Amino acid sequence: MFSFELLHNDRSCRARRGRLHTPHGAIETPIFMPVGTHGALKAMTPAQVEETGAQIILSNTYHLHLKPGESLVKKAGGLHRFMNWDKPILTDSGGFQVFSLPKKKITESGVFFRHEHTGEEIFLGPKEAMQIENDLGADIIMAFDECIPYPSSHDYAKKSIHKTLRWANSCLEAHGRSDQALFGIVQGSVYEDLRRECAEQLTAMDFPGYAIGGVSVGEGLELLKQVVDYTEPFLPSNKPRYLMGVGLPEDILESIERGMDMFDCVIPTRYARSATAFTSRGKLRLTNRNYRRDFFPVDPACDCYCCRNFTRAYLHHLFNANEILSATLMAIHNVHFYLNMVKQAREAIEQNCYIDFKNDFLGEYGFFEKK
Repeated sequence: MFSFELLHNDRSCRARRGRLHTPHGAIETPIFMPVGTHGALKAMTPAQVEETGAQIILSNTYHLHLKPGESLVKKAGGLHRFMNWDKPILTDSGGFQVFSLPKKKITESGVFFRHEHTGEEIFLGPKEAMQIENDLGADIIMAFDECIPYPSSHDYAKKSIHKTLRWANSCLEAHGRSDQALFGIVQGSVYEDLRRECAEQLTAMDFPGYAIGGVSVGEGLELLKQVVDYTEPFLPSNKPRYLMGVGLPEDILESIERGMDMFDCVIPTRYARSATAFTSRGKLRLTNRNYRRDFFPVDPACDCYCCRNFTRAYLHHLFNANEILSATLMAIHNVHFYLNMVKQAREAIEQNCYIDFKNDFLGEYGFFEKK
C-alpha cells in the first residue's frame, strides 16, 4: 500500500525528485504539506485546500487526542471521512507539542502532562501514541520521540537520542495497521556524532520513511543547513525523507538542495491571519497604508483564486474591517505560493538545474542578491 519511487537526482546537487504511493493517492516530491492542526486548515475549506494544489495535509495527534478524541474520529470512519479529505494525511506523534508544554514530567516510558482545558493528568508514551494514531487512520504516522530544545548540552542530547531510539522500537512493536506507514525520527540537536548515531540505529530498524526532527526550535538557517548536511547521508536513498516543522521558503529550498523530500509548517496560514502575504518578490504586509489604493493582485505572478479575482486594496480593506474573508483569501494565496514553489522545484530537478532555480527564486524573493 505504501512505496516510494526515486525518479531523478539533480546532477548539480543532492536535490531529488520522487513519488510516494499511499492508500489515498500518490504524492509528488519534493512536497510541502499544509498543516491542519485540529483536522482543518484555518480559514480554508477542504475544496479550497485542494484547489491550491495540496497533495497531502498534516494533522496533530496531541490536539486531536485532547479534542474531540481519537475514539470519536474512529467512530466517524477515520480522519479522512471525519474532515472530508480524500487525499493523503500525515499525523505527527504529539511529541513536539508535549515537550513544549511548560509543566510536564519526562520518564523513561513516556511523558506525564496536564490536559490544557480540564487539568487532568495524561500520560503519553510510544504505545499510547501508536494507539491514537492507529485510531485516527492517517496514511503516514510518526514515531513518538523526544524533541529537545535548542540549545541543549551534548550529554543531555545523547541521553535523549537513546530514549528516542528505545521509543522508536516500542512504536514499531505497538503499531497495528498495515495500511499506515510509520516513519522514524532522527534527533540529536546540532551534534554531528549524535545525528549520525541516531540515523544509523533508526535505519537498522527499517522504517518505511525517515524524518529529521528538532530543527525548528530556534537554531536558525545556518545550523539547520549543517544538521541536514551531516544527517542526510545516513538516510536511505530509497525511502522518503521528511524535515519536520520547516517553514520559511528559504529553509525549504536550501533543504531540498540537501536531499530532503517533505516539509510542513503552520507559517503560510499563520502569517495569512496577520495580513502577511508571500510573493515572488518577498513578503508583503497588506495592512500597510501603501496598499490602500493599490489595485494590483497580491502577486501579479500568481494564478491562485485570490490573485485572479482580488486586489491588494481589497485585501487591505478586509483586514482593516476585520472581515473573516481576509484570512481565507490570504491563506489560499499563501498555501498556493508554497505549493507552486515546490512544483517549480520538482520541474527544475527534472531539468538538472535546481541550483540555478533556487538562486533565481531567492534572488527575486529578496533573500539574497542573485549570483
